[in-house]
Amino acid sequence: MMPIIKDIKGREILDSRGNPTVEVDLTLSDGSFGRAAVPSGASTGSHEAVELRDDDKKRYGGKGVLKAVDNVNLVIRKALKGKEFNQRSLDNAMIALDGTENKGKLGANAILGVSLAFSHAAAKSAKKPLYKYFKDISKTSEMRMPVPMMNILNGGKHALNSTDLQEFMIMPVGAPSFKEALRYGAEVFHTLKKILVARGLNTSVGDEGGYAPSLPSNEAAIQIILEAIEKAGYKAGKDIFIAIDAAASELYKDGKYHLATEKRVLSSEEMVQFYAEWVEKYPIISIEDGCAEDDWDGW
Repeated sequence: MMPIIKDIKGREILDSRGNPTVEVDLTLSDGSFGRAAVPSGASTGSHEAVELRDDDKKRYGGKGVLKAVDNVNLVIRKALKGKEFNQRSLDNAMIALDGTENKGKLGANAILGVSLAFSHAAAKSAKKPLYKYFKDISKTSEMRMPVPMMNILNGGKHALNSTDLQEFMIMPVGAPSFKEALRYGAEVFHTLKKILVARGLNTSVGDEGGYAPSLPSNEAAIQIILEAIEKAGYKAGKDIFIAIDAAASELYKDGKYHLATEKRVLSSEEMVQFYAEWVEKYPIISIEDGCAEDDWDGW
């Protein structure tokens, strides 16, 4: 028997950046309760699902989410209350209720809030931890902890005084367990701070908790992270690798990539070559959003 939704309640809260977001409480007929808050990114693609905002400049600079909250409390609640669902049928019901390709009618923030709250409640109803609930509904046979990607140096929209590329991360691939990988990352993070302090560089943090020093180039970020890895007692390319989220759409204007830190303007081909040289030179194993979302020639 599938869970029956007893009630749904949405509200507006503030996220870690101080911006409004949607939080949803959902209760099942057996009393199981789930609560979820919807995350939001500083840099988002134009083709992503729509995060519904109020655009009322008198409240939170137009970033309020009361419209999305109303959609939870008035539209979605009315359609779902008292009915049986599993995770897939719930999500499909809300997608059909929205009726748009980009979830622009109800708002992806309204839909995701309800979906996540339901997953928490359903996991409790099934007496399972959330990760095991998702393992079972996805029919995944093997369960394995992921390698953490730790954002230790911020740039781009996450730190306006730093590098052009948005995130420089470390991945402790060589750690024997998630627990040890977390320790590796924490030790490198604190070692990086000591290096920055010794050089008189800023140790303020960006939007996502990484340091945001003013560096002479994007490559300097790679080099200082490699130094931190070594001084923390690890071997780059064996214990720890580097990953990058370039958020390249934020750099793309008039068909070119503008690297303001280095006063360079690159074509798509030159941007790809820029990465190729780094990958050849440094232990980089992941590049996210390396080209702009509409730069198909670059991809």
